[in-house]
Order: sequence, then C-alpha cells, then structure tokens
Amino acid sequence: MTKLSVNINKIATLRNSRGGDVPNVVKVALDCEAFGAEGITVHPRPDERHIRQADVYELRPLLQTEFNIEGYPSKDFIDLVLKVKPTQVTLVPDSPDQLTSNAGWDTKSNLEFLSEILEEFKSVGIRTSVFVDPDKEAVEYAARAGADRVELYTEPYATLYVKSPEEALAPFLASTKTARSLGMGLNAGHDLSLVNLAYLHNHIPWIDEVSIGHALVSDALYMGLEKTIQEYKKALL
Repeated sequence: MTKLSVNINKIATLRNSRGGDVPNVVKVALDCEAFGAEGITVHPRPDERHIRQADVYELRPLLQTEFNIEGYPSKDFIDLVLKVKPTQVTLVPDSPDQLTSNAGWDTKSNLEFLSEILEEFKSVGIRTSVFVDPDKEAVEYAARAGADRVELYTEPYATLYVKSPEEALAPFLASTKTARSLGMGLNAGHDLSLVNLAYLHNHIPWIDEVSIGHALVSDALYMGLEKTIQEYKKALL
C-alpha cells in the first residue's frame, strides 16, 4: 500500500500572506489525517516563508500519522529534527533562497557529507530518506550513504507525462528497480497530481509513500479538502 503524505507548506504560505492564524496550519493537518491521509509533510526553510519552526514543534505531539520533515541539512535544520524526532527526515539539496526543490542530490560527490548526517538521524531512531533524481548511480550512492529510503524527484515525470507517459515513466521504473534490489524503501514527490499519479502507481506499485502538496491544495479549492484527499487515495489503490 502506498501512503499519501500531504505537504502542508501551501497552507502555511496562505496563512503567512495575511499574518494571523487563518488558515490554521495545525487544524488543516489534523483534518487531513481525519480525511484519510497517512502522513503529513513539512519543509521548513530558513526564511520561514511558509512552515515555521514553531509549527513543527506544535504539530509533533498532535499528529497521529507519520510526520515527515524535509529540508537541507543545515545546523539549524539538524537541531530541529533531532529535537522533534519525526517519523522520517528527507534530505534535499536546496539552497536557502530556493523557491522549491528542483533537483536531487549528487549522492556520489556528497557521500561522506550525507553519510555522517544520516548516521546521526538513524542513531536516534528517525527513518531517513534522500531526495534523488531518477538515476541508478544516485540511488546506489544513497544506499552507500546509509539512507533507509530514496525519494524520487518526479517533476521530470510530470512534465513529460502529458506527451508520452511511457517515456516519462522509463527512467523512474529503472531507478525504482535499483532501489528495490538494494533493499531500500521508495518515496516519490514533486508535481504529482490526479492527472499523473495513478499511472505512476499502477506501474510502480511498490512505492511506499508519495508526498503531495501544491496540486492537492489546488484541487481542494474546487473539490474541498476531504473529497480531494479521497480522490488521491483512489489513485493509489
């Protein structure tokens, strides 16, 4: 079964645009769980332009499903994760001013760097995931670094899917088979939507988790949050 983790960054962005506490990030996260989501994802950035560190601390004791914190492993980020101890930490190679994640790690060049950080998280019982492009070598070196899972960066899949689903899928199918052969867990995320999710899942049913935020929140403007979550879960059946 592939779990749906809802990324609530966009909810925080909407809240921050006006100040105050509307919409309430914690309430939305708890509602997502109540409506069937199996996880909540947050990506706190240094400028706190969406999720804030205070949100992370407030969410942790209230969530009943898996909590995934993703981000670049700066000292502040590492300290936050070690204090909060989420179910999973996902390391991404974002620069501090980056708008959104747009590439996976060069796991070969960063092998020593990633290995030390992953070991620190794993030593306190946090499941680790590394954000990678659909590349066999990137997956192999993530495994060497000690990652429990890889999260495949799926924007290239989503972009090409509208022209050629088969061509879009090919590199992802190959890299997921590599991860599986190495005994690694598999996550996927970025630009997945109701347009392309079912096709990906039907061909790679061993994905453990998809993390979806922008498209899901956008769909909820028309369908409502509860129905939207149910539609995404149907795509994962």
